[in-house]
Amino acid sequence: MPEYILVIAALCAGAFAAYRLGKLTRAGAVAAGLTGIIVFFGSGYFGLAVLFAFFGMGVVATAHGKARKAVGGGAQQRRNAGQVFANGGMAALLSLLMAAGEGPVLPYPIMLAAALASASADTVSSELGTLYGRRFINILTFRREANGLDGVVSLEGTLAGIIASAVIASIYSAFGGGLTGGLIITAAGTTGNLADSILGATLERKGIIRNDAVNFMNTAIAALAAWGLWAAV
Repeated sequence: MPEYILVIAALCAGAFAAYRLGKLTRAGAVAAGLTGIIVFFGSGYFGLAVLFAFFGMGVVATAHGKARKAVGGGAQQRRNAGQVFANGGMAALLSLLMAAGEGPVLPYPIMLAAALASASADTVSSELGTLYGRRFINILTFRREANGLDGVVSLEGTLAGIIASAVIASIYSAFGGGLTGGLIITAAGTTGNLADSILGATLERKGIIRNDAVNFMNTAIAALAAWGLWAAV
C-alpha cells in the first residue's frame, strides 16, 4: 500500500509541475493525474513507463524549435483536459479493462502501447514535421498544400512519427513483450497516425468532427490494428 501512495503522490506532483511549467492547463493537469493513476492501477509500471515516454516525447518535440514555430503560428499551447483525454483516454480505458479482468481475453498491453504509440507519433510528426518538412502534401490527393492544414503531411514528419512509435514499442519489448510485439506496436502506431491525417483531410476539414475526436479515434484505430495484427501472427 505505501508503494501505491508514493506512486500516486509522484503522479500528482508531476501533473502539478506540468501545470506550473505551462505545459497543461489546471483542468489538464487534473486530467493527466487521473489518467496516470488509472493507467498505473490497471497496467502497473509498464503502463506508466509507456505513458511517461509519450509525455516526454511530446514535451521535447513541442519545445524543440519553439521560437521558429511561434513565428509560423505552429506553437502548441497548454493542453487542456479534453486534449489530455483525447490522447490518453484509450490507454486509460484499456487499463480499466485490464484491472477488471472480465470479458474476452485481448492483448491489452499491446493495444495500450499501440494507442500511445499512435498518440506519440501524431505529436512528434506534427511538431518536427513543421520544422524539418521540405514538401507538404495532402495525404489523400498527394498535391502540395500549406503546412498546418488538416491532413497535410511531410516525409520527414512521417518518419519522425515512425521513430516515436518505435520508442514506445521498445519499452514494451523491454518489459518482456518480445520483438514481434514491438513490431506490431510500431506498425499499429504508424497506422493510427496515418488514420489521423486521413480523418483530418476528410471529416475534420468539413467540420464534422474536431481535433480532440480525431486524436481519440487515431488511438482507438491503433489499438484495434494491434489487436488484428496480434491475432494474425
